[in-house]
Amino acid sequence: TAFCGLHTAQADAADNKKNERPNILWLTFEDTSAYEFGCYGNKDVHTPNADSLAARGIQFMNAWSVAPQSSAARSSLITGCYSSTYGMDVHPVPYDTPANIFFPQWLREAGYYCTNNSKTHYNSTTDNKSCWDECTREASYNSSKRGKDQPFFAVYNTVTSHMGRIRTFHTDGRRDYTQEGIYPELLTLPAYVPDLPEVRSDYAGHLEAVQDVDTWLGFFLKDLKEKGLDDNTIIFFFSDHGGCVPRGKGYLYESGLEVPLIAYFPPKWQHLAGEKASGKDYSLVNFTDLGPTVLSLAGVKPPKHMQGKALFGKYASDEKHEIQFALAANQLHHFMPVRAATDGRFKYIRSYIPYRQFALRNYYQWGMPSNKAWDKLVLGGHNTNPDWAQTFNAHPAEMLFDLEKDPGELHNLSDSPEYAEVLVKMRTALSNHIRATKDLGFFIPTSRENVVLYDKVRKEKYPLNELYNLVELAGTAPVFEKALSSQYPEMRYWASVGLAQLGAKGELKTCPAPLLALLKDADPYIACEAAYAAAYLGETAKGIERLNNPAKEADRKIGYSLLECLS
Repeated sequence: TAFCGLHTAQADAADNKKNERPNILWLTFEDTSAYEFGCYGNKDVHTPNADSLAARGIQFMNAWSVAPQSSAARSSLITGCYSSTYGMDVHPVPYDTPANIFFPQWLREAGYYCTNNSKTHYNSTTDNKSCWDECTREASYNSSKRGKDQPFFAVYNTVTSHMGRIRTFHTDGRRDYTQEGIYPELLTLPAYVPDLPEVRSDYAGHLEAVQDVDTWLGFFLKDLKEKGLDDNTIIFFFSDHGGCVPRGKGYLYESGLEVPLIAYFPPKWQHLAGEKASGKDYSLVNFTDLGPTVLSLAGVKPPKHMQGKALFGKYASDEKHEIQFALAANQLHHFMPVRAATDGRFKYIRSYIPYRQFALRNYYQWGMPSNKAWDKLVLGGHNTNPDWAQTFNAHPAEMLFDLEKDPGELHNLSDSPEYAEVLVKMRTALSNHIRATKDLGFFIPTSRENVVLYDKVRKEKYPLNELYNLVELAGTAPVFEKALSSQYPEMRYWASVGLAQLGAKGELKTCPAPLLALLKDADPYIACEAAYAAAYLGETAKGIERLNNPAKEADRKIGYSLLECLS
């Protein structure tokens, strides 16, 4: 009888071990580029906890956020898809989206206890907390509501490194950062920003925040050990997008997209990491991959509609990204779709409204003293370095950079015959990606209101390919003129953009009558873009009059955006 009892206990233990699943912990922080951590080569900052985790875990050297702004990035994390697929790409505006697209719900159905403490910020009118067991400032994997031995998926987010920390408008009265071992005068600044006291102060303040993030990481490492959870918990540590040095957050340069990402597997679960559970990983990964990866680690097969690839676990994908993609929709009230692609060596940025300079005013980011000082330097006529003026100038529709030779993305190769083949490769890949993912990011914001756009375009069989062709400026003046009378507001909008670009380049001199008629279009986005075009096509007074006098006061910022481009 004793032997039978022992045998049964051993069998139960074996069954329990067989059915055991790892805990998964996401530690996320904000507005921080990869190069701002010691383990990624920064000599000016002290990050011992992150450096240690990277040394014991997998340090990704080519990890991209899907977007350089938090809500569009998190919308990609929570769905495992590019946020533009669901029209969740406009920061920070929630729109109606399809049901059941948040992946933690599938973990819950598989028996995981899912907590979020406590940031969501998904661009969906769906209750952002609905997919979590707990989503409050008290939510924890230590919750008494979690069942005994129940595996958990827990997300924590700290705002200590958010841009708001240095959004002080001036530097008066700031702390002495040397007390934290950070010396503003000795910092190594990126080549694309001017060497100004305000830039050094902002960067120092942000590095101080990075050190606080590292301390925060240490709290969790200690707690897991004290609770006896450390040997059973897989940790992911990453930022939501790039950092607070100007031309970082909000921009599709590497400074806005490349994030620190470390995955740590305790010895017990290193078999789930595949061939290599530690060391530097140079493969291309992005935020669409993290949702499928968590599901795979939990033994849940990622649904087919997910666009990312599971990096680890039972359903790890053998395929690697040969090229990965990123998106941006706007700088607050400036609607300006931009896309990017990289193969790891070359980087391609496609701006679909080239006359919209990248450094258009964003009232939030312009609260950083460094942005205000940069503004004053360039627009005040005091700048002597052309590299520092690039974001203030109109740019080509296509830009190509060699990241190996030009990590600061200052030397555009798109016009170089030597790189023509690479340019075509990247252009084609992005064009195919937009079509494969049915990118909804080219629909103007007003077309997304009070409708599930994802469902609408499928139900009505919207001519997406026709829209994409127009967006890519593949047409000529007659093509654009025909689209001015389209029943679809997006077609009218992008036809206006196309004619404006022809006018700005001097390739068209007269204003078509249908374009002039659009100054009275009920949609302010269409009317204002048409007004901008008219200003270049012989109807300057009428165009500026429309931009200065919105049909509705609520639409004033849309006109101001175009006035800023004109100025």
